[in-house]
Amino acid sequence: MRDEARHLVFVSGGSSGIGAALARAVPWKGARVLTLSRRPAAGLEHLAVDLAEPAGWEAAAKAFAREMAGFAGERVVFFHAAGTLTPIGFAGEVDPAAYRRNVLVNSAAPQVLGDAFLRAAHSTRARCDLVFISSGAAHSIYEGWTSYAAGKAAVDQWTRTAGAEQARRGGRCRVVAVAPGVVATAMQEEIRRSPARDFPQVLRFIELHKTGALREPDEAARDIWALLARDFPNGAVLDLRAPEGLPASPQGS
Repeated sequence: MRDEARHLVFVSGGSSGIGAALARAVPWKGARVLTLSRRPAAGLEHLAVDLAEPAGWEAAAKAFAREMAGFAGERVVFFHAAGTLTPIGFAGEVDPAAYRRNVLVNSAAPQVLGDAFLRAAHSTRARCDLVFISSGAAHSIYEGWTSYAAGKAAVDQWTRTAGAEQARRGGRCRVVAVAPGVVATAMQEEIRRSPARDFPQVLRFIELHKTGALREPDEAARDIWALLARDFPNGAVLDLRAPEGLPASPQGS
């Protein structure tokens, strides 16, 4: 199976939400898709990893190295879609263990896995794309999302810098981040359940849901895949809501 596949796709957080939609929307027939998450995705290869734990990062890094070593296909793509909003609440007021877990998943894991993927890319001649799912929270203030927003800002800056490094080295790996807008996922359900004390802007997100303003995950996934067919500079931070997929004015999540 490995030798026959011309395309190899990794998806972290591939068991639900945008990650699962990206795995479903792979445009290449016969592509090998491997999800990296705590829970499996139906019908797909799965590596059980907890990305709040260094052991999970190491397992993911080993999977990249193992699967990409000598890969003779055309394309390798890694979507890092894993993320968490829990705990929603103000810094200094939430459970400290949950806060640490949020920081590890949203800030540390993307950088460690990104580094591991770029390292593994040296062992294949295939074109490689590293794609982070970002958020408008990277540049907008949402009280109650302190660690989530900081993690997304870190992802955006890591993307810009690593992309510049890849361009300087003439590397085959393109690094981009994409903010998909407000998407109908379990994360949005969690947001709408939040008390206003913990998330003062909760009514705005309840209204977005009532008015049908949320995008479906499959629609967002198709648009993200379509972006990858276009020519963007290495290190681009993109927004699906902006014209031509370019960065938009700070808004939304």
